[in-house]
Amino acid sequence: MSLISNAFAETASTSSPMSNLTSFLPLALMFVVLYFVMIRPQMKRQKEHRNMLAAITKGDEVITSGGILGRVVKVGENFVNVEITENVEINVQKSAITALLPKGTIKAL
Repeated sequence: MSLISNAFAETASTSSPMSNLTSFLPLALMFVVLYFVMIRPQMKRQKEHRNMLAAITKGDEVITSGGILGRVVKVGENFVNVEITENVEINVQKSAITALLPKGTIKAL
């Protein structure tokens, strides 16, 4: 005596390719949404940051990731000297620079 009816056992054992596709569809849809909501904007921000760092020149006013405001005095390949007040310079990594400010933002230097 079987606990599963013949009709139920028959439908469970024969799966069509279409049912496999429909079970995979929600997973694919979630990946597409994740890509457009999280991954793509992050890649765009990284590209903008790389372009900003490549465009830094002497005299630019910047903000570092630590919140230090200053004017770029010297630009190297990996490091930048930033003047934070008169005759006080600090050496920071280029990647630590988070934003370029419009010229004339810093008046006290």
